[in-house]
Amino acid sequence: MHKPIEGFSKLTKEEKIEWVTSNYTTNPEAAKSLLKRYWNPNQNVQKRHDEFIENTLSNYYLPFAIAPNFLINEKLYAIPMAIEESSVVAAASKAAKFWLNRGGFKTKVLGTEKIGQVHFIFNGNPSELEAFFSNIKPKLIASAKHITTNMEKRGGGITDIELRKKTDKLSDYYQLHCTFETLNAMGANFINSCLEQFAETLQQEAENYLGFSNTAKPIEVVMSILSNYVPNCLVRAEVRCDIDELQEGEMNGDEFAQKFVQAVAIAKAEPFRAVTHNKGIMNGVDAVVLATGNDFRAVEAGIHAHASKDGRYSSLTHAEIKDGVFSFWIEIPLALGTVGGLTSLHPMVKLALEILGNPSAKELMQIVAVAGLAQNFAALRSLVTTGIQKGHMKMHLLNILNQLEATEAEKSQLVKKFKEQTVSNAAVKEALNKLRS
Repeated sequence: MHKPIEGFSKLTKEEKIEWVTSNYTTNPEAAKSLLKRYWNPNQNVQKRHDEFIENTLSNYYLPFAIAPNFLINEKLYAIPMAIEESSVVAAASKAAKFWLNRGGFKTKVLGTEKIGQVHFIFNGNPSELEAFFSNIKPKLIASAKHITTNMEKRGGGITDIELRKKTDKLSDYYQLHCTFETLNAMGANFINSCLEQFAETLQQEAENYLGFSNTAKPIEVVMSILSNYVPNCLVRAEVRCDIDELQEGEMNGDEFAQKFVQAVAIAKAEPFRAVTHNKGIMNGVDAVVLATGNDFRAVEAGIHAHASKDGRYSSLTHAEIKDGVFSFWIEIPLALGTVGGLTSLHPMVKLALEILGNPSAKELMQIVAVAGLAQNFAALRSLVTTGIQKGHMKMHLLNILNQLEATEAEKSQLVKKFKEQTVSNAAVKEALNKLRS
């Protein structure tokens, strides 16, 4: 029976490791060895990693890869991706190569507005609250001047504050709906600092306002926080070509295009399919977001909310055939940053951004959207032609062989063997046993 521990965060790293391995592992010495094996040999780098989060014991590595040959707005990119799932990088690279000689990817940022809200309860007369807000709106903005000055010098800052009545959703519930421009920063800390200042000013001004009939604490602030749903921080990525350029093996371009458009239509109509369809998009999006030190959980939440914006979960991508031209595109909300946070602290993030040409936040939005679109194109291309498993399982072959503890010589022979055979766990295991016997 495990016992609670007091003051775990105050222990040294070695003491934390000793406690965890002694109490929660069957072989403490092996566990200690594993944790220490994944420390960075450079003490300065390791110290920086340790300080990213709390109670660190070691590092948890993910593969860092490159998907080359992405032509985006006539500029060639090699896109860094950090992900553990086999076939994702290969699929992205294959899609990039496919579109390289068909005009590449075209992208456009449609908006960069970020959002935060002050949530509060008001149980008085709505018209009195509206009059109060009109009176204090300039004071709210002025009260945050010490926070916004530097951002304003760079061209960003607070863009608006609205009073929103939400009493149809929750009794006496109102909010300050605030919008921001944060330029190359994701801006979470900036936005939250502004919101907390708004909340403080709102509460203080309400206590001294003489226009409320109910003067006994008329406004009660519940919380102040940014939103990860940013429907007006939007980017579009698209590919298009004549359907004659889409021939796939024995399938002519028109047949391929028709099946492809039908596959997207199914993802639009059927939520069970849409979830998997969009998960494939996020394979590409998350891998680039993670490699560039951005918050992939926030991106995931916002994008999936966008997929439900019409009241039903649906496809994030769209496809059509018009006048003999095939078009495939995506529009997704992406709140990203290229300064601040891990972008200036994590050495691999710095390298990833350097490989991308040190993009602005707007440029990174476009690159990430392209990665998502490419991933979806590759998946749908497989689904409507050979099926998804043929390519995926071939890429998964080395994982299976590593799980079976195959030697390098065995891997080499079996990779050759399965070039023309269907890969499955059972088939690989049988082939390995035959080879060993």
